[in-house]
Amino acid sequence: MYRLKFDPSAEVVFDSLPPHVSEELTLALADACYDPLGATRSYGEADDVMRTVVTEHAQVVLLVGHTLKTITVLQVGHLG
Repeated sequence: MYRLKFDPSAEVVFDSLPPHVSEELTLALADACYDPLGATRSYGEADDVMRTVVTEHAQVVLLVGHTLKTITVLQVGHLG
């Protein structure tokens, strides 16, 4: 299992999300912690480091550190 971390600016955005969006994203991020490649998509070029999670109402950009088993949330976007 990977440990989840937040960039401070991404954390501010995450904390301001409506409750239903936050819950949806929390579940998706939990899935990513268990299976970072299976539960995410490539961000840009196909690689296993920069990834994205897209839900119905939000999108996040992740940096996956396979050596230290960390996932850092770099950016959170609310899709409305």
